[in-house]
Amino acid sequence: MSNFPEDEQKLEINDRAVELEERLKREEIERQQRIQRKNNKSGSKVGYFVSGLSGIVVGALLLWLLLPSLASQLPGTNQALTNSSEKNQTTIEQTATEVKSDVVTAVEKASSAVVGITNIQEVMPDFWNRSATTTQEVGSGSGVIYKVAGDRAYIVTNHHVVQGAKQLEVTLEDGSKVEAQNVGSDMWTDLAIISIPSEGIKTVASFGDSDLLKQGETVIAIGNPLGLDFYGSVTTGVVSGKDRSVPVDLNEDGVEDWSTDVLQTDAAINSGNSGGALINIAGQLVGINSMKIAASSVEGLGFAIPINSAIPVIEELEKTGEVKRPTIGISLVDLTEVPAYYQQQTLQLPAEVTNGVVITQVAPGSAAEKAGLKQYDVIIDMDGEKIDGSIALRKHLYNQKEIGDTLNVKVYRQGKIVEAKLLLTDSAQL
Repeated sequence: MSNFPEDEQKLEINDRAVELEERLKREEIERQQRIQRKNNKSGSKVGYFVSGLSGIVVGALLLWLLLPSLASQLPGTNQALTNSSEKNQTTIEQTATEVKSDVVTAVEKASSAVVGITNIQEVMPDFWNRSATTTQEVGSGSGVIYKVAGDRAYIVTNHHVVQGAKQLEVTLEDGSKVEAQNVGSDMWTDLAIISIPSEGIKTVASFGDSDLLKQGETVIAIGNPLGLDFYGSVTTGVVSGKDRSVPVDLNEDGVEDWSTDVLQTDAAINSGNSGGALINIAGQLVGINSMKIAASSVEGLGFAIPINSAIPVIEELEKTGEVKRPTIGISLVDLTEVPAYYQQQTLQLPAEVTNGVVITQVAPGSAAEKAGLKQYDVIIDMDGEKIDGSIALRKHLYNQKEIGDTLNVKVYRQGKIVEAKLLLTDSAQL
């Protein structure tokens, strides 16, 4: 739409300019005629040149005076100048949007409770300085603050994170470091409790219910993968599986001697994440990250100890510093590791018996000796449950029995089945 007052102003200026130009032309013509008549009378040729030059100068001067006012009224002139100015002052515009998802909310709730743990051990003296002993960091992991009582804050982590430590150092969220005390540790569940001064501790993790987890449910791992340089890293995934049983070699002798019940997740869990938190979308602690199968053909396979399995161990470690379990007082080996010749000649087993646990030694004064068990007996049954190896034996003994319980055992001895009843004791009573 046209701007009428502005258009009328332009037309008025243009009309004045045209009128002025026509008047100047008339005056110039009249002046030239006068000069010509005069020159005709005088016959001078110099006058033509001077009068023409004067006209050019006057016309140029008038045009120079009018040009600025006319130029500002030319169509598009202002827009061109404005565009040029804008080009010189161009800036990038940003739109600030704060995104806050359920995952962000969960992490904000729990991340401050996750700490770093450094394992410091004594180092053997070198060849040139045998009299001196030094200490150094041998590894690091993660832990979760779950309780503050009085002047101490309690942290749950993995047994292998603190194993063999001469000194433990905890790194908090603000980067400060404090010395920690080892409260208790349990090899079989790979859990440990340490404590630090409670001063400055503001966040503790809240326990969820791992039994309520469903496959496909979102979970979040928080910890320090590959060391404290990546402190507080967050990875997300889902519950890939529940009630998984993973065989592990606890004493690193190359023989699997325990089977750990774990949660499986595809959230990335790497070295240094051990002992860290696995939380649900509500920010509740549902697992303690424990291990990862590391192989070129395996990816996205991480494990965590379910918090419902960990709570009884945490409580006992906090109270007594250890988990007391019933023992039967034997040394054992899986039948599958015994050559077939000895199975037939020494153990005298029927051909159909291929699984079980062989007693290699009976401790004096133990529950096994009191019940009449002997060397080379082959345990095949406990309380009506088939025992096919040492892992099954330990899981039945540790998970289903308590100190003071009676254990019914069936063994093969000299080719015959023998039954025995054991009154279970703890290791201190052997």
